[in-house]
Amino acid sequence: PPQTFTRLEIEALVLGLAEVQHMGEPDLAAAAGAVLSKITATLPDRLQRQALHAASQVYRFERRDPPVANVGLLREACWLERAVVIAYVDADQQRTDRKILPLAIVYLERVLVLLAWCCLRQGFRKFRIDRVADIRMTEESFRPRRVPMLRDFVASLNAGAPETSRMTLNGQ
Repeated sequence: PPQTFTRLEIEALVLGLAEVQHMGEPDLAAAAGAVLSKITATLPDRLQRQALHAASQVYRFERRDPPVANVGLLREACWLERAVVIAYVDADQQRTDRKILPLAIVYLERVLVLLAWCCLRQGFRKFRIDRVADIRMTEESFRPRRVPMLRDFVASLNAGAPETSRMTLNGQ
């Protein structure tokens, strides 16, 4: 049956998917465009027109550069709960090879950040994806620890964050 969304819900879908299309990651941008096409195709005529001519639009004066690292591989490693080995170049241009347990990718205004457990430092770390020089997925699984680890990491981030900038996991 046709989707039944309110005009405001359609606006939210269009804006959210447009934002994904502007994030600088080609695979995710293409997926967002496909999702919008599929949703729009299932809407009744009146709602299709609202989706195609939404009152709110997303525009970026500066586009985010596509990430150098294989973000698709990082996303896959998160879902499969598999360790990865990365070559990471820090702000001082020092390169280290690290085995990490990838937990989530965070899309910030200007950069992508990987939240992970760093086996070298034995702690939670944030890695700027634009500083990942090389990446290789291993066979080492950390299943089923990703979700509890991610919750712990987000809780530790929120413990030091002001109330207005709290990070949430899917509204939880």
